[in-house]
Amino acid sequence: MNLLAVVDASIKKEGLQDLTMKRTVSSVPFAGRYRLIDFVLSNLVNSGVSTVGVFPSYPLASLLDHIGVGKSWDLDRRKNGLYFLPVTQRDGGISSVGAFAGLEEHLQFFTKSIQPYVIVTNSFVVTQLDYKDMLEKHIKSGADFTEAVSKGVQLKTYILSKDLLVELLRSYVDKQVVSVEDVVNLKKSPYTFNEYEYEGYFAVIDSIQSYFEASLDLLNEDKREQLFLADRPIFTKVKDEPPTRYVSGSHVERALIANGSTIMGTVTDSLISRGVYIKKGAHVENCIIMQKSTVEENCDLAYVIADKEVYIGEGVLLHGTPERPIVLRKGASVSKEDLR
Repeated sequence: MNLLAVVDASIKKEGLQDLTMKRTVSSVPFAGRYRLIDFVLSNLVNSGVSTVGVFPSYPLASLLDHIGVGKSWDLDRRKNGLYFLPVTQRDGGISSVGAFAGLEEHLQFFTKSIQPYVIVTNSFVVTQLDYKDMLEKHIKSGADFTEAVSKGVQLKTYILSKDLLVELLRSYVDKQVVSVEDVVNLKKSPYTFNEYEYEGYFAVIDSIQSYFEASLDLLNEDKREQLFLADRPIFTKVKDEPPTRYVSGSHVERALIANGSTIMGTVTDSLISRGVYIKKGAHVENCIIMQKSTVEENCDLAYVIADKEVYIGEGVLLHGTPERPIVLRKGASVSKEDLR
């Protein structure tokens, strides 16, 4: 494959701050058992890309624990494979995909590679993009840059030649541009630009509301079948856990529930991650409950996002709205006394 990949995992989204205080956007859990970065990594390997540089910012621990050496994506190779290339964000944390200041810190990754083209992408747009097809269209167009779009929405994914990227890394200060996204948005002279129209499922995750809507969208079978394709699987970190246990008297309707959970109460229109306890008499509706969280007996939750390892005490009532779901941050503990 003539394509080298840059996954810009350094992008910060202020609207997602409640979920990213202890992790990067790329390692935010999604769809019950996945992290956001799983989708772009899976798309890359499904497109035949075998050299992938992940450029994350701090805090790194959650992302590093999840992707490791890339084994779950068959990227743990003796040659090429996955490269973990943290950036210090000397640019002050510019939220622009493919920031040159960050990529420049690992210039050798580009100069030593043999692939003639580079795809610069992100982890906050969930798609099923076929980069092989996009590269073919890029070459055929003869343009300097090709940008993926869908229904007028920029998917923040770009293809250009490696030589052009290296040239920009050495001259971006003089050219007064800050990133690949910046060059494309400005339609900077003397370069030429092309668009690749993507027709499949996509979700831009840049706020709590967009995260909530995209997550609950997956309860729709049509949407789910557009994202999870049999011939282009989404890979994630493998965990050996038992099936979820549904205790007598529990009731589940229109929900996605990952392995290792125990359901004793009622769950409707919700996504439940691995290792979650929903105890007797609890009612969970239109909620996202993440890994290793506990909902105690007789709780009543609606439009709530409970991050990882949250504890919700007995009898707690929390009702958000579709427009403003309540977010319980990672490791939080909530009791009836806290809400008085």
